[in-house]
Amino acid sequence: MANSDKANSGKGVLVTGGVGFIGYHVCRALLARGDQVTVVDDFSDAPYPRAYKERNAADLVAEYPAIRVLTACVTDPTAMAAAMEGAGAVIHLAGLAGVRPSFADPARYARVNVEGSATVYELAREAGVSRFAFASSSSVYGNATPLPAAESAPAMTPESPYAASKRAAELVLETLSRQAPAMPCAALRFFTVYGPRQRPEMAITLFTRAVLAGKPITLFGDGSMRRDFTHVADIVPGVLAALDRAPAGFRAYNLGSGAPVDLDALIALIGRATGHAPAVEHAPVPRGDVDATFADVARAATELGWTPRIPLVDGLRDVVDWVRAHP
Repeated sequence: MANSDKANSGKGVLVTGGVGFIGYHVCRALLARGDQVTVVDDFSDAPYPRAYKERNAADLVAEYPAIRVLTACVTDPTAMAAAMEGAGAVIHLAGLAGVRPSFADPARYARVNVEGSATVYELAREAGVSRFAFASSSSVYGNATPLPAAESAPAMTPESPYAASKRAAELVLETLSRQAPAMPCAALRFFTVYGPRQRPEMAITLFTRAVLAGKPITLFGDGSMRRDFTHVADIVPGVLAALDRAPAGFRAYNLGSGAPVDLDALIALIGRATGHAPAVEHAPVPRGDVDATFADVARAATELGWTPRIPLVDGLRDVVDWVRAHP
């Protein structure tokens, strides 16, 4: 999108969680189109090692020296208020991710994902920020939502503390947005995002590394679980479109491929992409895992002009190339 179409009137964009997997790619896209970007990240080791985030930060600074990277937690109102200075828009991606680890520390997930989101939103509103977008998750739909899942579904039966914290953050921000009805507040429900720099514990990267190393894949269940895998290069334009084009007030958007595959099919595709036959060991399905995810992306197409474009077979080649280059 050309600079003249941006909605933040030349002011900077604050990106929380900007050195995480999705955050890195979003920041590069913002910087490439000429935005001034400030990143706030706490560089925590949850749910994956800090070194991954440090590498992302170093790569961003090397490519775009003007970027500002601050170390702070979104639950710290003093630090966040200082970071908000000069921001015309906020993309709030920071949070604790992971369905399974959320059972071990649900209070921390609530604190970071709900309290942190409320803190960032309220400070943005007080600072006069004009547009706000934040990361939610397809996990909010649980198992009870008819598929393909549409944003109009109640989404009130999450299957994990992580999913509950994301839905709770949506409800809190939807309520707070009534205090700033002119400011767009877009909740972005990401569907199983993959691609280069993906979190190491996520299925596609984890499976690809195992196959390339000649190790067995641990597959939970019988392989029939379905996931709507979405390439990060599709997600990023959706994030920017929501930031620039979402209407006033609170609005949720699904960002997914709309083409789910079962895990058996995924493993076969990884085998083709790597040129190696995967070995599979089965294990029980962990608590919190849903049976299937499947995005209805009609709202994003109609209101944001966004549609996913990268087929899974093509996206997997990106991951294989990345993993081979970063053993």
